[in-house]
Amino acid sequence: LLMKRKLFLYNFKNLRWAKGRRETYLCYVVKRRDSATSCSLDFGYLRNKMGCHVEVLFLRYISAWNLDPGRCYRITWFTSWSPCYDCARHVADFLRTYPNLTLRIFTARLYFCEDRKAEPEGLRRLHRAGAQIAIMTFKDYFYCWNTFVENREKTFEAWEGLHENSVHLSRKLRRILLPLYEVDDLRDAFKTLGL
Repeated sequence: LLMKRKLFLYNFKNLRWAKGRRETYLCYVVKRRDSATSCSLDFGYLRNKMGCHVEVLFLRYISAWNLDPGRCYRITWFTSWSPCYDCARHVADFLRTYPNLTLRIFTARLYFCEDRKAEPEGLRRLHRAGAQIAIMTFKDYFYCWNTFVENREKTFEAWEGLHENSVHLSRKLRRILLPLYEVDDLRDAFKTLGL
C-alpha cells in the first residue's frame, strides 16, 4: 500500500517547528546484497501503533524474517522524525546482533524530548553501532514521492524552505555526531561552545 500524498507531505515536511506532528512514519526498503548486485526484497511504510514506536515495530517485523547470517542485507529508512533515545538504543543493539545487516537512516526532522541531552546521545550510539544517519534532501523526498506515495503521476514539488531547512538540520546533525575537534566550520564550533 502506498501513502496518501497529504499524509506524506504533512508528516515529512522538514519544518523547523513541526508542532502537532506526534506520529513517526518510517518508509523502508530492504535489499539483499550478492557481491556486486543487490536484490530488492521488500518496501513499504509503517507508523507508530498503540504506544509502540515505529522503529521497534520495524525491528519486530524484520526479526520474523529469519535473515540468513551468511548473506548481507541493506535496509534504508526514511523517517519523519529521528529516533528517540530508547529506540536508538534498541536499533543499535539490533545492529550489533546482526553484523551482516547495514542500516541507512534518512530523517526529515531531528527529535528532541524534554531531556535534550538524551536524544543526541542516542543518535551518537546508533552511529557508533554502524548506522549511517543523514537528513533528507530534495533527492530523498523525490525518491520517497516516487516510491512510497500514491502520487497519481504528479511530480514532486519542493516546498518553500526545504533546501534551507535540510542544510540547517544537516549541520545540527553533524555537530551531534562528530566530536568538536572534527567540526571544520569554526562558526559551528563557536556556536556549539556558546561563543
